[in-house]
Amino acid sequence: MVTFDVKAAEALERQYDAGLKTREIGPWLTRFVFGFSFAFAAYHYVTAGTGVPVDYWHMGIHISGVLLLIYILFPIWGGARSLEMHPPAWWRIANVPLWDWVLAAAGVFGALYIGFTWHGVDVNIFGYHFVLRPQFMRQGNPAPTDVVVGTMFIVVLLEGVRRSIGIIVPIIILVFTAYAVLGPYIPVDILRHPGLGWGQYINNMYFPSEGIYGVTLWVVSTVVFHFVLFGVIAQRMGLGQFFVDVATVVAGRYTGGLAKVSVVSSAFFGTISGSSIANTVSTGSLTIPNMKRMGYPPHFAGGVEAAASAGGQITPPIMGAAAFVMAEFLEVPYTTIVIAATVPALMHYLGVMCIVHFKAKRLGLKGLPSEEIPKLWAVLKEGWPTALPLVALIYVLFKGYSPHMAAFWGITTALAVGFLNPRQRVSLRDIADAAAAGVQYALAVGAVCAAIGIVVGVVNSTGLGFRLGFIVTNGALSMAEALVPVLSWIPFTEFTLPGVTLLLSLVLIAITCILMGAGLPTTALYIMLVTVAQPALGNLGVPPLAAHLFVLYYGVISEITPPVCASAYAAAGIAGADPFRTGLAAFSLGIAKLLVPMVFVYSPAMLIVLPEYFTWSSFASTVFTCAVGIMLLAVMVAGYFVRPMPGPARVLCGLAGLFLVAPGIESDLWALAFAAPAVVQQVLAWRRDRTNGLASVATGS
Repeated sequence: MVTFDVKAAEALERQYDAGLKTREIGPWLTRFVFGFSFAFAAYHYVTAGTGVPVDYWHMGIHISGVLLLIYILFPIWGGARSLEMHPPAWWRIANVPLWDWVLAAAGVFGALYIGFTWHGVDVNIFGYHFVLRPQFMRQGNPAPTDVVVGTMFIVVLLEGVRRSIGIIVPIIILVFTAYAVLGPYIPVDILRHPGLGWGQYINNMYFPSEGIYGVTLWVVSTVVFHFVLFGVIAQRMGLGQFFVDVATVVAGRYTGGLAKVSVVSSAFFGTISGSSIANTVSTGSLTIPNMKRMGYPPHFAGGVEAAASAGGQITPPIMGAAAFVMAEFLEVPYTTIVIAATVPALMHYLGVMCIVHFKAKRLGLKGLPSEEIPKLWAVLKEGWPTALPLVALIYVLFKGYSPHMAAFWGITTALAVGFLNPRQRVSLRDIADAAAAGVQYALAVGAVCAAIGIVVGVVNSTGLGFRLGFIVTNGALSMAEALVPVLSWIPFTEFTLPGVTLLLSLVLIAITCILMGAGLPTTALYIMLVTVAQPALGNLGVPPLAAHLFVLYYGVISEITPPVCASAYAAAGIAGADPFRTGLAAFSLGIAKLLVPMVFVYSPAMLIVLPEYFTWSSFASTVFTCAVGIMLLAVMVAGYFVRPMPGPARVLCGLAGLFLVAPGIESDLWALAFAAPAVVQQVLAWRRDRTNGLASVATGS
């Protein structure tokens, strides 16, 4: 039986996830960080069940704790030397430089300033009478103190993001800031706007309810953090081992056994994980070495795990917590998002599973021996209590309660199972360790989601989203006008100007999402991309739900798209393979995720929940042709169907798959025309090999 080791998985996460690489600190500060993290987690857990404080206080408490821990744990530079314990010095306290303590204090002060000054201030300080009007009277006309504190807080926040996740997001935010402030001087007419003075910029970005203290920080402090905490605690209760055992029972006996176990277990982990890297190393620490032992090339074994794990971010019910943000943005029930995302997620895993299957057939790989596959009844008998937290969470969500209430009951059930389950009982120390680990996992996503609020604020304040949408559609229209006359020569197919314009616009937006999403946590990349790209899709007539899922899918694809493919790099490290080759393998395995968003944009019936588009016939035809198309693309990638496939036949299968994935009768007919020669070649090869085999048996050779 494959054994899941939580400690080993967490060690691998710290090795490959930049957001978990922290510096060594002194003993007393280590105890403080541990205690503070536990208290921080306990605060969120209790308020989830009893009621969240007023928004500006709750968000202020959350981001103040995040920034305090970031400046304690993350050095100014991320090199190995900076992470080591240094000799004592007057300017270091427990190995943390004085300037980091100052920045931490500034972050806490800036985060809590909104709450303390909300109802105004009237105090005497050293003989100076300081008066600050209530916040509602300063909205739109901030006091000089507001501007100073807001500026300081934004600087501290961006530096915290840079330390925890890298320089890309701060650069993006600085570009948006420059756009907001320098609007009148922009040379491009369509992008020019009246501009925001610095005081007005701080007013919009610092005061609720736009900018930093807007929907992004609210969701991360009331939903995302809770589900990160739930995932860590549930895993410590034994849910990870249960997932692996069930996946082994379901898929282990078939061709390419452990690779299919990797796909299935990663899909299961995706239901609780908010991180592709966490998903990759959790299941990959078990499946990648075993895939190599079975005969899979190292880069392919790593690619399987990375592609399957990245799918966890689009797998209901949690979807990297993006499902809850999406429900908030679209103002629809959470269950609507879950139902809509189910079939597209299944299409992704179908693609990965098909490629794994055909690759295993080509390599002659078998399933696991029966003695290595656990018995289903034994797995269920041993592990069913560990699944209760997930069942409780999903039940509460589907009963219509808030996500943080669902997380509260999920965590409560996990704690009860941990204390009462005689087969895997945990101690109070285990709970405290899990809570502290959950807080550390949430630091980077907490800081970056707060900072992404600035992007949302700038887009809303300047109308940038609609301006970019106009640029995209106008550019696509110009390219389409040049292409349509050329495409009109293709027989049996009609290419219209609006149709080609839509396709080119979708391709441009998809490429932008992949490039902008590189290296970001799922929730943050979704918020940023949907803010910028959704208006362009709206201009093209794409339904809002389809548009939101479209940008989420292409943002998540960045996790397995070279050269920036964090999940693939983590998998390559475990596999001992070349990172770039692993990234290419993961990208090819995730080909379904690349194409499925196009399907539900052209045929929203796949999403089920849009009544104006849904009929059972359109849904069935869309899903069937998409599934067969994905299978043909898998054949192309693997180079095998019933026999090894030559290059021309692979190309024909790829073309057939693309045309089948595209909804419509004409495209299906083209797919049939392309697929027929490849199928004939495979049948002839199979008959030839069968005849040769029978002849060999007859002659006794």
